[in-house]
Amino acid sequence: MSSANPSNPYQTGADQIADPPVRLLDRIRYLGPGFILTASIVGSGELIMTTQLGAKAGFVCLWVVIFSCLIKVAVQLEFGKHAIYAGETTFAAFNKLPGPKFGRANWSIWLWLALMPLKFLQVAGVVGGVALILHKVVPSVGIVIWTAVTAASVALLVFRGKYGTIEKMSVLMIGAFTVLTLASVVMLQQTDFAIGWADIAGGFTFELPTAYVAVALGAFGITGVGGDEIMAYNYWLVEKGYASKTGPRGDKSDPVWTARARGWIKIMYLDALLAMVAYTVVTAAFYVLGAAILKPQGLVPDGKSMVDTLSQMYTRTLGPGAMGIFLAGAFVVLYSTLLSALGAWSRLFSDAFTRISGTDFNDPHVRNRLVAILAWVIPAIWGGLYLYFQAPGTMVMLGGIATALILLIVLFAAIHFRFRTLPAELKPSPVYDIAFWLSALSIIGVGVYSVWSSLPK
Repeated sequence: MSSANPSNPYQTGADQIADPPVRLLDRIRYLGPGFILTASIVGSGELIMTTQLGAKAGFVCLWVVIFSCLIKVAVQLEFGKHAIYAGETTFAAFNKLPGPKFGRANWSIWLWLALMPLKFLQVAGVVGGVALILHKVVPSVGIVIWTAVTAASVALLVFRGKYGTIEKMSVLMIGAFTVLTLASVVMLQQTDFAIGWADIAGGFTFELPTAYVAVALGAFGITGVGGDEIMAYNYWLVEKGYASKTGPRGDKSDPVWTARARGWIKIMYLDALLAMVAYTVVTAAFYVLGAAILKPQGLVPDGKSMVDTLSQMYTRTLGPGAMGIFLAGAFVVLYSTLLSALGAWSRLFSDAFTRISGTDFNDPHVRNRLVAILAWVIPAIWGGLYLYFQAPGTMVMLGGIATALILLIVLFAAIHFRFRTLPAELKPSPVYDIAFWLSALSIIGVGVYSVWSSLPK
């Protein structure tokens, strides 16, 4: 897969401009940003949160996780388009949103920072999941040591900030855990936990029992592309080269630029939609395993027994000898989240800090230094939080609710991009706008309900 000028993809020049490929095989070379998001999504959301919801609610909430995977893509596409035609990072764009600034930074940047402590809990829960798996493999080494090893290893992979490394490892991990999980679903039909069409149909009655609202909200926030993944998408598109190959807009009536921008946007659509198919399939598979195997036994994955509980989804389908396969697969799923999340967070926080301080994120020396520092600081915080709370399932759920709230900020920005900054020559079809508003209204509904349900009654 190709990528942008590795020296500084955030600055464009005439020598980087290129026409979008026409042949499908050539377009595939430029896929990748969406699959980094998939690697992030399928860890905390699918392995922990989705199975936890299935284990608690059974099949009745299957529609929630499917809906959450499909409905948010239109907002992601709007962010992607903005990155391509404007060449701006997420917080460069946020700093131009309507509303007050506090210091140099727009209100949206400060609000994002205020919500991120809950997100730290979420990913800290994932660090704990990885540490528990490693402790299961080598029990003689304590959880504290494995937590430190997990945090340090992911920092080591990310601190140099190379896009290509993150993309390649993400794609490899996606393939591994997708094959393992789908194999378990197929083998499920050979066990006492086999499911029928009536079970699947029961998941699409569109009911949401009150007892499962909090878990469902967390699942909606985490499963599918979340607010933080949408915000990160801009950086991956820029570093892949979509913006630099499109080039600056220049003359507003330039048909050559318009055709080039539309071509790269179409490739971005392909990237996002294929990634959506991947994480939707895996999400549904994880949910079915949780509902079919864990629910009947009254098992919920959380706390120190989380790994043992989750492992039953595999040992009950692939046999007792599958524990090793499960541990390898679960490690890949959760570690992929840490890898892609740290790559994104080190960029997001660096970008936010430069907006607040007035330094230049596009300066490679400033950016690379900040990314390198944060690549070590952020995992250290994750590890410390896990060792303090040690309840990965609950931590991930709290992060999911914060993600739903961050989605409201993201949605505000997406509406602004679509109707205030999008060049007229790139205006989408009415069908696209209908999908966009359906996505927007769904996100607003869930976000408002999240806030209302958290208020003291």
